[in-house]
Amino acid sequence: MNHLKIKTLGQLKKSGYRSKSVKQELRDNLIALMGSKQNPFPGILGYEDTVIPDTERAILSRHNILYLGLRGQAKTRMARQMVDLLDEYIPVVAGSEIKDDPFQPLSRFAKDLIAELGDDTPIQWLHRTERYGEKLATPDVSVADLIGDIDPIKAANMKLSFADEKVIHYGIIPRSNRGIFVINELPDLQARIQVALFNILQEGDVQIRGFNIRMPLDILFVFTANPEDYTNRGSIVTPLKDRIESQILTHYPRTIDVSLAITEQEAQLLPEQEKRVEVSDLLKRLVEQVSFEARAHEYVDKKSGVSARLTIAAYENLISTAERRAILHQQAETQVWVSDLSGVIPSITGKIELLYEGELEGSYQVALHLLDKAIRTIFIQYFPNPEQVKKKRTTGKQSAEEKKSDNPYQSVIRWFDAGNVLELSGDLSDEKKIQQLYRVDGLHAIVKKFFPHTNESESALLMEFVLYGLSVYSLISKKLSDDRVAFQDLMGSMMNLGNLGTSDEEDYFGDDDDNR
Repeated sequence: MNHLKIKTLGQLKKSGYRSKSVKQELRDNLIALMGSKQNPFPGILGYEDTVIPDTERAILSRHNILYLGLRGQAKTRMARQMVDLLDEYIPVVAGSEIKDDPFQPLSRFAKDLIAELGDDTPIQWLHRTERYGEKLATPDVSVADLIGDIDPIKAANMKLSFADEKVIHYGIIPRSNRGIFVINELPDLQARIQVALFNILQEGDVQIRGFNIRMPLDILFVFTANPEDYTNRGSIVTPLKDRIESQILTHYPRTIDVSLAITEQEAQLLPEQEKRVEVSDLLKRLVEQVSFEARAHEYVDKKSGVSARLTIAAYENLISTAERRAILHQQAETQVWVSDLSGVIPSITGKIELLYEGELEGSYQVALHLLDKAIRTIFIQYFPNPEQVKKKRTTGKQSAEEKKSDNPYQSVIRWFDAGNVLELSGDLSDEKKIQQLYRVDGLHAIVKKFFPHTNESESALLMEFVLYGLSVYSLISKKLSDDRVAFQDLMGSMMNLGNLGTSDEEDYFGDDDDNR
């Protein structure tokens, strides 16, 4: 770019360059993007009709912004992407700690340098990526960290008294002058530190150790926080909230499809994993449904939230579970099975905060419950609702022909009622698992009835899904023990209940809430 060749203040004046404030830069560049129908926040999904329009309005209004929302709602990512709305390069006084505008210097250093050198004052060009500052609010953050303090070492080296403005060491906020500054988790900042931000936001005054400096910093402030009523860690002091002009509420994905798109975009899979492991849309939706179930579950703390990172990590673990099995059996390719969902449990237990009742139940059992609820929700999107079948089966007021036509699961249930047990190991090869599934009478027929055009591997996956679906709807029993799952009839399960050892993992969560 031609203006990058400009090296002095005199050359900058002759070029006709005009400085803009940060907020005016953002506004002008946003208008240009909107006019050309470009998305100013690429990669931010699910906010097209809510958070993004609110942010655009705030930028057009030249407001400071507070994003209020639970964890994992892309608050910081929104702030970081605003950097792309800045001009690509701006001129600054060379050597300035606070990126002084050559036409409107703020620091004593820049003012003295321009007074001494005039048009020969050296200029350097700053890229927009260098105009971003970010600080995670923690209880140990001090006013000196944010705003500045007197530097005794600088005073000694320069042989200056503490009364000289040149001995000031600027904090991260003045050093973010002419850029964007973000404070994450604002409620965690001590109230007295929040008070120190009042004048910076409103009047532009910076007070450092008795220096009452009129320094109108040119900064877009972006703050992130959990909703004040939802956090026990602290709160945003009211006068500070009053000085933040736009407060924008963020939210979790509202549909499975949006959640799917976010996970596929953010999951970090290796090319070799993608080549070796095939994952169906069914399994992807099951993983996403887990987070939706968790956000509504009675044992999960809704005030804490359930981050999108849960599904991203769970999806990565799901792929790795199938990959591990393929490695053990030296398979060049494999697919993800429903039983592989057991591999995502570590991604769930570490990312949900439980209420007291959930703590009593245990995070592992709650994770199993969430998986079962996800299967229960997704199952009826693929197959007839077993709940209706179960009601008709209980009343027994139908003829044999009616039962046969209305109950597509009759053959499968009868096979288990005859005392048969199907045991599947998590480490079974695909070939052996398919052989085991075909042992169950009528299982393949159910899949072909509703999905007649599926190939062998797809049919086998759906066959396994039917078993899990029938178990969570309490038409058959499912027992977990280590890495094995055993399906059998409900009556046999009850008869054997007393024989289970304490080391066995009993799955109580497959039943209806009414039957638990």
